Amino acid sequence: MHIQLEAISKTFHADAANEIKALRKIDISIKKKEFLCLVGANGSGKTTLLNIIAGIETPTTGKVIIDGQEVTHIPDYKRTKWLARVFQNPLSGTSPELSILDNFRLAAIRSHKKTWSIGINDAFRKKVQDKIALLGMALEDKIMQPMGTLSGGQRQALTLIMSVMDETKLLLLDEPTAALDPKSANIVLSTAQKIIDEYQLTAILITHNLKDAQQYGNRIIQMANGNIIQDIAEQQKKLLTVTDLQNWFV
Repeated sequence: MHIQLEAISKTFHADAANEIKALRKIDISIKKKEFLCLVGANGSGKTTLLNIIAGIETPTTGKVIIDGQEVTHIPDYKRTKWLARVFQNPLSGTSPELSILDNFRLAAIRSHKKTWSIGINDAFRKKVQDKIALLGMALEDKIMQPMGTLSGGQRQALTLIMSVMDETKLLLLDEPTAALDPKSANIVLSTAQKIIDEYQLTAILITHNLKDAQQYGNRIIQMANGNIIQDIAEQQKKLLTVTDLQNWFV
């Protein structure tokens, strides 16, 4: 999925004392199957940019074009057929009172007419168990367990697997490991990398962890004050060290 952002600006509370210029005429072209990392200090515009791509926010000016079609004013719920998002909070994106299996079923039909006449058969159950087994977290035999009883890392990892139960082409990772311990964070990001590679997804990762920004993805963009101040392509990114990234913030 190819994403084109043209002269995207976003202003909150325009002409008021608390006016915030979150984005300032951003131009980005994200190629199909590209894995982009976004870094920057809090308030630099990273999440606002992701919200505009997801359709949660509408830009003040500019255009959002996806696969050649302008979608600037198409709301988020109409983008779910090709877009999935994993949030910072492990509690987001799942129904805690439902079982793991039921959560996977909802994910599988999220862009279709949601009628309960479509049951969970043995084939679907096996498909879910096989996908969960890839995590190596011993959850494939616990699919009737309520999602809310799992750890944050387990929920984030399952959310990633659920993101490709439908027809996802674009995966947005909004600081998905910020609330996790290092071991769980590593499982979540390595799982994300496998999913992105296997399903040939276009992906965007927001992270404050510079080690992860250096390790994952094939392009890195640094934002500050609503602007892009660094845009490093794959070959140059391979040469970057964590120290290089740290120096960007000095």
